[in-house]
Amino acid sequence: MFELTKEENENLRSQFGTLKQGAHFKYPPFVFTEHGILMLSRVLNSPRAIAVNIKIIRVFTKIREMLTDSLNIKLEIEDIKKKLSNHSKNIELVFNYLDELIEKKENPKTRTKIAYKKDRK
Repeated sequence: MFELTKEENENLRSQFGTLKQGAHFKYPPFVFTEHGILMLSRVLNSPRAIAVNIKIIRVFTKIREMLTDSLNIKLEIEDIKKKLSNHSKNIELVFNYLDELIEKKENPKTRTKIAYKKDRK
């Protein structure tokens, strides 16, 4: 169990749309971590407390899954960005080669003809 920081408390207050103008908490609230909920479930033995603790633990688990998924998505996006930067370099290289081929085609070198010579009689 720990007390929220001032910044966390302000963020929490901005989430409550039902608070009246000027209403505020005198002290930041105390909150539980996932492990704190597990320890609390050992102390509280009523069926309702156990059911609430189970639901809270499920919420913590779901949040952890969402954070892991978002981390995986961010890593995949970074991989895609790296690949795209490499692709743009490769595409630029291909266009340079194409430009060189076009220049060669526009300015052909004169070649000496190779053939049999006819008798000059």
